[in-house]
Amino acid sequence: MRKLGVESIQNIAIGAALMGAGGGGNPFIGKLMAINAVRRFGPVTLLGPDELADDAVVSSPSSIGAPAVSLEKFPNGCEFKLSLDKLQEVLGKKISALFPVEAGGINSMIPLIAGAQLNLPVVDADAMGRAFPELQMSTLVLAGHKICPIVMSDEKGNLVVINTDDPKSAEKFARAITVQMGATAQSASDTTTGKGLREDGVTGIITLCESIGKLLSDINQYDNVNDALQALLDLTDGYRMMTAKIVDVHHVTKGGFNFGTVILEGLDDDQNQVGKLEFQNENIVFQRDDMVLATSPDLISLVDEETLMPITNEELYYGKRVFVLGIPCNSKWRTPAGIKSVSPRYFKYDLDYKPVEMRIKDFLSKEMEAVQ
Repeated sequence: MRKLGVESIQNIAIGAALMGAGGGGNPFIGKLMAINAVRRFGPVTLLGPDELADDAVVSSPSSIGAPAVSLEKFPNGCEFKLSLDKLQEVLGKKISALFPVEAGGINSMIPLIAGAQLNLPVVDADAMGRAFPELQMSTLVLAGHKICPIVMSDEKGNLVVINTDDPKSAEKFARAITVQMGATAQSASDTTTGKGLREDGVTGIITLCESIGKLLSDINQYDNVNDALQALLDLTDGYRMMTAKIVDVHHVTKGGFNFGTVILEGLDDDQNQVGKLEFQNENIVFQRDDMVLATSPDLISLVDEETLMPITNEELYYGKRVFVLGIPCNSKWRTPAGIKSVSPRYFKYDLDYKPVEMRIKDFLSKEMEAVQ
């Protein structure tokens, strides 16, 4: 157990932006709200998963919808209490602790905001180990946990309760309500027990995000950017897939999601190479010339070439210079059920999942053959 103050929140927001794989909502607004909540109500208690009682009731407040819309339509801060109070009424049980449904952008901050407001601890675990665009894409769901009841709320104080046993139906209903609420909404869902979260969630994710954020905040302690980048890759077991400049961005908001394609032009050692990145809220496929180097569920993240600060998809623009990184996903996603749930084929790509480390190995072998 430890307390999270302003510095911890700043670092967690940075790390979660990287682990959000381009999605999860922009962390900036959430970070400001979390810092304000901590300054007003005091530090948030972070619990290790082993510190939860087996039968403790834990739930996740989060934001749902199109991240680009969230830049203009902010939560007013009252939705989290409204949703959680209603969820406790529906459950007939008191919630003991909160957890982030995903390690991405604004959704990494919302449990901290609600935890400070309601004096509830936050657990060092989530349900994805990254961010994904749909509610059923959760390691808890993979293990048979229910998403519902879901309580959704908006900035006008409207509340809607969804209750279905089918995870995909829960996503369908929640997405439709989100569109009616203005393409973004707040929710409380994924209620489980301390034992369930410990066994079927992704543990240690908040601490990992904080470590990533601290490394990037302290970048000036490294001799150069390449040394800091290597430390980041070591910490995340990641790969640099391309150094590039963004030369085109297409995106559209449809059905409560952001869809887009980013074209990149190689720089430095990657000159004359063309990169193509496709996303649905989160990055799904990255291709370099004719080779696919990474797909969901592995993480594809962009960081600034000079500062290494993560870049979420609503921040992409022409001329931005970036490193494109590939990071292995949590092993729970590499099971047959996990791959079926979030592989490229689920997102309508004619492409099988192959771990990023194997794709990078194939790419390097091809490069060696070309040199010889």
